[in-house]
Amino acid sequence: MMSMYYQAFQNQMDLTAPWRAGASSALKFLNLVPQGMSDQVVGRLSAALELISRSTLTYDRPAYGIDSVMVGNREVGVTEEIAYATPFGSLLHFKKDGVSEQPRMLLVAPMSGHFATLLRGTVKTLLQDHDVYITDWHNPRDIPRSEGRFGLDDYTEHLIDFLGQLGPRPHMVAICQPSVSALAAAAIMCEGNHPSRPATLTLMAGPIDTRIQPTKVNDFAKSKPIEWFERNLINYVPVQCRGALRKVYPGFVQLTAFVSMNLERHIKQHMDLANHIAKGETEKAASIKTFYDEYFAVMDLPAEFYIETVRDVFQEHLLPQGKLMHRGRPVDTRAVGRMGLMTVEGEKDDICSIGQTLAAQDLCTGVRAYRRVHHMQAGVGHYGVFSGKRWNNEIYPLLRDFVHVNS
Repeated sequence: MMSMYYQAFQNQMDLTAPWRAGASSALKFLNLVPQGMSDQVVGRLSAALELISRSTLTYDRPAYGIDSVMVGNREVGVTEEIAYATPFGSLLHFKKDGVSEQPRMLLVAPMSGHFATLLRGTVKTLLQDHDVYITDWHNPRDIPRSEGRFGLDDYTEHLIDFLGQLGPRPHMVAICQPSVSALAAAAIMCEGNHPSRPATLTLMAGPIDTRIQPTKVNDFAKSKPIEWFERNLINYVPVQCRGALRKVYPGFVQLTAFVSMNLERHIKQHMDLANHIAKGETEKAASIKTFYDEYFAVMDLPAEFYIETVRDVFQEHLLPQGKLMHRGRPVDTRAVGRMGLMTVEGEKDDICSIGQTLAAQDLCTGVRAYRRVHHMQAGVGHYGVFSGKRWNNEIYPLLRDFVHVNS
């Protein structure tokens, strides 16, 4: 029988909520104390209250917070609008004021325990030269069981449907985990001569073939039979939630695993946060708080999607072997053609190692040589492939030019 550890976790969070709320309220009043009145005592008390108020996770999507962007030499306003939606995800459009037509682009966000807002920096960079849409996945704990299952086939089908909403020949950029579904969607659409098949497909740090230089993440996925993952990691959504009793891989479990990989670093960060608050170093404290506001916003994964991803992508390697099926039909990557294909990898990526994404180039034999681009970015890890200075200054210009040439 499946344990109810998710329910126990939620009960504990509900039980301790008044303490966190009280700490948060006390902190607001404490901030009104004039400077100079026992600054050291007030600072230490503020630090303690801050840590108490933050000792929880949130299951609500943070805001993207993109109100404007530079297009050329002028700043233009940006508004979010839902172009299309299903119970499991929204096609979110970042509409720019008064900008002439630009290449339409679907940014495919991972469904990996965090919200798509983790890619806000990627979005803001892409918005300079593209009409950007993103797969804004919904939290399964808020989706009633009556809406049905959501597996790997459903994910791929969402990409096909979303691209269909963008009109003829849009561009698609997939970050990390969804690279497999993005490539499958492109193959299915090309084979069926779909009018919205992508003009370009860019795969960034994605697990196309994890048999190549396996990482610790890959090794763990193969270290246990699939039944172990079902028995130990899948749980029911708590009864307090709209998605009560839906089977999920709880986001807090995945977050715990990530934190444990760099536990000393996270402890040090929170000690630094307390010290910055106690010393009145507001800017330094704000930087750490902003990072953890996003990091501790967790999203559950539908059980079907998680188990099928572990089995089909990381254990059985179906796509690179030509054995991946979609709705009972084989996915033929040789059908990918009349489009550009770009693959991007990071030299120091310890999640998706060098060669795993490049493998897509060998699978897509129908893509002409002059429409292929591969880039290995020196000096970056996994997140540096799609965020930070190297992404902005070195990777993005290559992607922008690749899209322009193939539009």
